[in-house]
Amino acid sequence: MTVLSTYIGGQKIDPPDSKSELPPMLSTLLIEGIAQNTNGSVFVPEGGEDLEVSGSPTEMAILIWGVKVSLLASFHSCNILVAKLIDSRSPRWQLGMNFDAVRSESTIIHVFPFNSEKKRGGTALHLPDSQVHIHWKGAAEIILALCTRYIDANDHILPMDEDKKLFFKQAIDDMAAGSLRCVAIAYRSYEIEKTPVDEEELTQWALPEDDLILLAIIGLKDPCRPGVKEVVRLCQNAGVKVRMITGDNLKTAKAIALECGILSSDENAREPYLIEGSVFRRYSEEERKAIAEDILVMGRSSPNDKLLLVQALQKRKHVVAVTGDGTNDAPALHEADVGLSMGIQGTEVAKESSDIVILDDNFASVVKVFRWGRSVYANIQKFIQFQLSVNVATIIINIVAAIFSGEVPLNTVQLLWVNLIMDTLGALALATEPPTDHLMHKPPVGHRAPLITNIMWRNLLIQTIYQASVVLVLAFRGRSLLGLQHQSAEHANKVNHTIMFNAFVLCQIFNEFNARQPDEKNIFKGITKNHWFMGIAAVEIILQFIIVEFNRKFTSTVGLNWKQWLISVAIGFMSDRQITVKTWKTCSVGLVYTLYR
Repeated sequence: MTVLSTYIGGQKIDPPDSKSELPPMLSTLLIEGIAQNTNGSVFVPEGGEDLEVSGSPTEMAILIWGVKVSLLASFHSCNILVAKLIDSRSPRWQLGMNFDAVRSESTIIHVFPFNSEKKRGGTALHLPDSQVHIHWKGAAEIILALCTRYIDANDHILPMDEDKKLFFKQAIDDMAAGSLRCVAIAYRSYEIEKTPVDEEELTQWALPEDDLILLAIIGLKDPCRPGVKEVVRLCQNAGVKVRMITGDNLKTAKAIALECGILSSDENAREPYLIEGSVFRRYSEEERKAIAEDILVMGRSSPNDKLLLVQALQKRKHVVAVTGDGTNDAPALHEADVGLSMGIQGTEVAKESSDIVILDDNFASVVKVFRWGRSVYANIQKFIQFQLSVNVATIIINIVAAIFSGEVPLNTVQLLWVNLIMDTLGALALATEPPTDHLMHKPPVGHRAPLITNIMWRNLLIQTIYQASVVLVLAFRGRSLLGLQHQSAEHANKVNHTIMFNAFVLCQIFNEFNARQPDEKNIFKGITKNHWFMGIAAVEIILQFIIVEFNRKFTSTVGLNWKQWLISVAIGFMSDRQITVKTWKTCSVGLVYTLYR
């Protein structure tokens, strides 16, 4: 964030760091207000090479502007800006404001920290000549409304008439329309006799904020990160409605929202899409609930306004995620369904109240949260579909076979192996599916949306009917269908049961491919990118071959010839959803044609 525009002495100063145009008294008062009325600091090392400025981004920008130098900056830790100050002329760098010297010239009597509700903060100073100065800094239009005078370019204190007030208001509007954050600095003198001296009285002292004298209006540029507009577009395509709630001027908020794509055009930059926090909070609960869905940008909002909007959206059954970094954001972060705090600029209170901490303070990371959250949810659905199809098919097979033949096709050891595929290997294969862009084109899932969707029920029904039918047909007619009549009854039964077991297991392996793309026609789409899935499927096939061919006694199986393996693989491959649907369609057409004939 940097200072790009300033109005000082009743006129625009261009460039904003030009000190030569400022009269002495105005310059002194302005530097005094910048250095003393701040929660930041400036550290000048002995070598004079690096200047370190700390504080909030706004405070850092104003302090850097106060030293009036060219700046090349980069962040090296949470809240510290290392500013490499380079000037080709001598000296290597020069201060327009000697921070430590200004701080030592006066004593702070009382501080009113910046308040998000009042949008301003103030400091009372005791000067060496027994004067008391009260400096205020905050939202430009709010500070301007408290000013009755201003200092002109000749160091004259003049009354703030209507024409001059309109001039400053227009200046604020112009800066806000250029997406600049507008901050005003003002002061007033105060009678030392009226200043509380008792510690208890000081803590309860309300700093006078009337009859202020305007010193400067500053326009700060808070640039959007590269790629933010694309990220907002991705969110909107994913059905996530992005809203901006800010304490900035409504015109500044509008300009930034247009810049990053939250507002698509000037046509949307009107009520109810664009609203001030004071207007929103005056509405009744029902009115807020009715208008909440339309709001895209809220300017000059208080922390409570953000909380009211979250509650209104939740009453409309929306899933609400909130980002924030300040202590005042904590109630909204806590109330939201998902709270996302900033890891760099975020306060500890905000982090404690949130569910997720964004380590790089980048909105693009929020999209990663959406993508991974949807991926986890989709993977859970895939596993549930796979597990239910195996369970239901196994139950139907064993119950029907037990009732009509008195024996079960799958013995205990075989069922344990099927269960291992179903629970352990199946979970690993389906849970390792990485996030895809396809997930960001789906609508969000609501609170009450069923975990098992209609598509999943369809796939589950098809797989269950197919697998149960195939195994039961083999159980009752397998010997004749497989051409085993001429073999001994005992050997024929063993071969038949082995083929049933082998085909059923291969059905589950191919069913894993169905489960990884439950709503896609092409179940093999992107399969080569998931090496875990391919590896696990290969391990299952190899282990199945070993169990059938080399572990016969333990699993009660016999060796199969290549034709019988081919039959098992064909049965398993037919469980492919594409093949099954096409087969059913073909059979249905054939049946209708036969009946017609």
